[in-house]
Amino acid sequence: MTVEKLVYGGDALARLNGQVTLTPFALPGERISAAAEREKPGLIHARTLAVLDPAPERVAAECPYFGRCGGCHYQHLPYPVQLAAKRAILTEVIERVGKIAPPAEIGLLMSEPFGYRNRVQLHLDGSALGYREARSHRLCAIERCPVASPRLNRIVAALAEMAGDRRWPNFLETLEVFTDEERVQLNVLETARPVSRRFFEWCGERIPGLADGALDYQGRFRVSRHSFFQVNRFLIDGLVETALGDGAADGMAGSAALDLYAGVGLFTLSLARRFERVVAVEGGGPAVRDLKFNAERAGISNVTAEQASVESYLTNLETAPDFVLLDPPRAGLGKTVVRRLLELAPPSLTIVSCDPSTLARDLAGLTAGGYTIDRMTLVDLFPQTYHLETVVRLSR
Repeated sequence: MTVEKLVYGGDALARLNGQVTLTPFALPGERISAAAEREKPGLIHARTLAVLDPAPERVAAECPYFGRCGGCHYQHLPYPVQLAAKRAILTEVIERVGKIAPPAEIGLLMSEPFGYRNRVQLHLDGSALGYREARSHRLCAIERCPVASPRLNRIVAALAEMAGDRRWPNFLETLEVFTDEERVQLNVLETARPVSRRFFEWCGERIPGLADGALDYQGRFRVSRHSFFQVNRFLIDGLVETALGDGAADGMAGSAALDLYAGVGLFTLSLARRFERVVAVEGGGPAVRDLKFNAERAGISNVTAEQASVESYLTNLETAPDFVLLDPPRAGLGKTVVRRLLELAPPSLTIVSCDPSTLARDLAGLTAGGYTIDRMTLVDLFPQTYHLETVVRLSR
């Protein structure tokens, strides 16, 4: 087959006898051979067997596990070509799913393409640790990860050495490591049996800076074990600046703002410096407690943190604020939230989306109800992967 284009999800699209075929690790213009793995009417999921005619832009991957590990999808593309592909994919999804036209110019915020991750999940099989293989639950054991930060790679090496020790609990299944390059949070996500306190004490001896509980990220954000925080250490401030614009000069100041899906307050603290009153809504108890702590430590007193679902909070809200920021999970806003936003009719909104398909659906509802897309920015929080973040500014 000859590959036509890259599509959202990391696959390359080709056609065989009228059927769409999706294969990973191939590039537009390449002639490939592939083997079918799953098939349904009109669609075949396949694996690439050989690249018969490589594309001129194909490069050697930096990672020795690329193609086997399921974490990265685009290491065979130079980074500028990855960015161009993601812009094209974002445009195609907005047009196809949302049936709307994105802005002619989509902005771009990028960073270093390697060493950016501040958090990884490590799967274990006895004394071996690593990631999952592509489209599989099999373990891909690793020694280092090029997209992980330098500190994370040192921790991976320390854990791998510890795993060969008789004290290592072989019933561990998944660990999560989170760091700001000084302090470290180690979370047990999956285990066949409870892990003793002695294990964490041992980890503290081998991993300098290991936190007992929450991680105080750069002394600015306390992040508890079950609280969400962005994973690209280079773009945390840039993401906030992109979402909030240039303050009063950009219409991003006033009397009241609402931060929905607020997490530990990444956007809330900056909003509180621009608006007289800010309400931050978050469903997770640990994140709400972190948010309150972070606001108090920053000397911010004009923030009210509400632990509630966004749907229930908006149902009881009577008056629209001047501005609403929404940073939903991958499922997006959904019909209930979109409908309530249209009823409240705040003058301006910003959506920070991690999934272009659900973003397109939500934008279709908002634009049909009277909002206009003023600005759209692709934020490449996840270089080497198909994942992309999109920040969209809308006004009535």
